[in-house]
Amino acid sequence: MTEPTSSSRTLAGQVRELLDMIKFEHTVFALPFALLGALTAAQGLPPLRTSLWILAAMVGARTAAMTFNRLVDEDLDAENPRTAARALPAGRVSRAGAMALMGAGIVLFGVAAGALGPLTWALSPLALAILLGYSLCKRFTAWAHVVLGLSLSGAPLGAWIAVAGRIETPALWLSGGVLAWTAGFDILYSLQDEAFDRTKGLHSIPSRLGTHRALLLSRGLHLLALLCWGIFNHQLGSHLWAWAGWGVVAGMLAREQWLVREGDLSRIDQAFFTLNSLIGLVFFLGHALEWWLSRSLLAPL
Repeated sequence: MTEPTSSSRTLAGQVRELLDMIKFEHTVFALPFALLGALTAAQGLPPLRTSLWILAAMVGARTAAMTFNRLVDEDLDAENPRTAARALPAGRVSRAGAMALMGAGIVLFGVAAGALGPLTWALSPLALAILLGYSLCKRFTAWAHVVLGLSLSGAPLGAWIAVAGRIETPALWLSGGVLAWTAGFDILYSLQDEAFDRTKGLHSIPSRLGTHRALLLSRGLHLLALLCWGIFNHQLGSHLWAWAGWGVVAGMLAREQWLVREGDLSRIDQAFFTLNSLIGLVFFLGHALEWWLSRSLLAPL
């Protein structure tokens, strides 16, 4: 059996480091909402071609946004004890490699947006500006969390437009829920850097309002997300399984807030990644199961 060469091992290691740098696995946050937007707009399964291009757009957009974030924050990450071990400040990934990855993400997103239709193509520069602009926001506004929410909210809205060719009211409620949910959990995550942000003159809700009021705002945003998704369900005339998914999501958001009560960050990884990675999936599965069961009931015997 042939041993891998040193160059192939180095290349594989660089790829692993790049994917770890952008936390590729965090794509699961927004992807189920994009799939739900496509499923609902199509009132069933969208064409396979459309689904694949939506997936490509998601991967390209997130790759470009996260790589740009790591590039512009390299100096700050090097000074922050929590982030100093990241691939770029630690020297495990070169800036040239990161810039190449960002360029590939932008190209993939642009090609996918063009393939999905004229409206998605026309809106793609605005979407890209929001996705990349988020990384600069904390230098001048504490509301960067909302801009991140706006970035992720484009996933279900863009998928809806890709399938329906237009913006419809339920899509806005679905996307609005994603915006509020994302801003809420990002406030919790940024509690880790409250002191560092103050020291460096960076803006965030915790550094401006303090821990207690930041927690209250995060809870309010998560309640708003549930309201938006509840209205989305209502507008679709949803029944048992979609509302069951909504109920489970409500319980998961309550659990997330409970884990960080009083600013306790000892279980922030469970609150931030574990629970949030499941919220979109649970909400999507509730709607997918309802659609599948209604289709089975209507099928001719």
